[in-house]
Amino acid sequence: MADETSIFIGLGGGEPQKLVLRRANRHGLIAGATGTGKTVTLQGIAESFSAHGVPVFLADVKGDLSGIAMAGSPTAKNADKLIARAQEIGLADYAFADNPAIFWDLYGEQGHPVRTTISEMGPLLLARLMDLNEVQEGVLSIAFRYADEEGLLLLNLDDLQSMLAYCAENADALTAKYGNVTKASVGAIQRQLLQLDSQGGGRFFGEPALDIHDFIQTDDKGRGYINILAADKLMQSPKLYATFLLWLLSELFETLPEIGDPDKPVLVFFFDEAHLLFDDAPKALVDKIEQVVRLIRSKGVGVYFVTQNPIDIPEEIAGQLGNRVQHALRAFTPRDQKAVKSAAETFRANPQIDVESAITELKVGEALVSLLQEDGSPSIVQRTLIAPPRSRLGPLEPKERAIIQSISPCAGRYDEEIDRESAEEILAARGAAAAAAATAAKAQAEADKAAAAQAKVEAKQREQQLKEQARAEAAAAREAAKPSNFDRAIQSATRSAASSVGRQVANEIGKAVLGGSSRRSSGGGIIGSLVRGVLGGLFK
Repeated sequence: MADETSIFIGLGGGEPQKLVLRRANRHGLIAGATGTGKTVTLQGIAESFSAHGVPVFLADVKGDLSGIAMAGSPTAKNADKLIARAQEIGLADYAFADNPAIFWDLYGEQGHPVRTTISEMGPLLLARLMDLNEVQEGVLSIAFRYADEEGLLLLNLDDLQSMLAYCAENADALTAKYGNVTKASVGAIQRQLLQLDSQGGGRFFGEPALDIHDFIQTDDKGRGYINILAADKLMQSPKLYATFLLWLLSELFETLPEIGDPDKPVLVFFFDEAHLLFDDAPKALVDKIEQVVRLIRSKGVGVYFVTQNPIDIPEEIAGQLGNRVQHALRAFTPRDQKAVKSAAETFRANPQIDVESAITELKVGEALVSLLQEDGSPSIVQRTLIAPPRSRLGPLEPKERAIIQSISPCAGRYDEEIDRESAEEILAARGAAAAAAATAAKAQAEADKAAAAQAKVEAKQREQQLKEQARAEAAAAREAAKPSNFDRAIQSATRSAASSVGRQVANEIGKAVLGGSSRRSSGGGIIGSLVRGVLGGLFK
């Protein structure tokens, strides 16, 4: 029942329910409780897009969508049910078939590594990924701004860590130019980066970065490649999963040209577990998603959200989803009842169907379907038996996956990581140069200090030498002023002779003055002695 302009979804109300390719870029919703057939519906629609030459991206959350790369088998477990369903809805040309597929994996384990750079991710999505508060997000934006102005490439987590360390060391200067940068905020961001790295997020950032055009390829038969992201492990880090999907959508929006409404989409996205995009998301991020979803339609990209509960999708975004497939919902709790009522109100009414009751009564593989028609208006809702997929239900064996990956058109393009010069190396070189300059300045200062100390010592030594020389000269002068031994001998002899002469003169004068002998008068003897003493002193 397929044709060149539409995709056969199933049989409802006795009529084929078809998704018009010209309206497929108006986005869509596949919803339903666990076990109601959402994944099988997704698989069938994805392979139909591929058959019409439309590339597809889908996240393999449970690990069972990889089978889309292999044809189903008549001997498989559920083959008889698939064949019976095809006959029930009148698919005369139903046959098992494979699909061209490319496997991707953020961790590089089950497919080609998917990488992007820190710069391409940007501060808004990184802040969402690390759950930063408003102040911390502001500091992160300053780091990005400074790196951009200085020509510092932020490629991986090491680059961002180095940039943040630089911001902490130069917080005062950056605060004066860009606004408040505190070491506490920088430290909080760095701790979040460490947690992200420990969860394997570090593998997502680096080069070679994904070329978005590798998602938009067809094989030699004109079939669109189905890009399958291994997300079973990624689901353990829901913020990383959600941020990656939003980044991918943003990259498509920024890269692809405006083409309006093409005859068929350029690419179709299926976001499984879509509620992870919106859980605890700040309003700014929801606004960003809404903007991208609303505008990416004109790029020829269709976005299909797959979720258990339709109320998981914010109303602003749900209003953009024109094509709807609603599997069964359970109404066991007040929230479930609210979801049932909300889902029923989104459909164009059909007088023959009590939608609210039908949602709780649908069988596995049955859904309420409303699709955009050629004129862009939604069709009335129909209770529809969904067409069975033609590919294998269930995961591939590891050997099968390895073979398909080895013949992938992207084989060898992303497998080896590249680490070129970026912020980490440049800032490290700057730091080394600054450290060397500081060491040289310190060494010069120490040398100058040592030279000054040596000069002081030498000056003191010269001063001491001068003092000693002066003392020596003074001593020499004093020594030179002293009489020699010969002079002392002459002086002594002169004094001795003078003394002897003096005594003789004194005796003679005494005799002459007093006359007579000293024996004649005792008084005369005394006077004579005095005269002799005086005269003797004069001749000394």
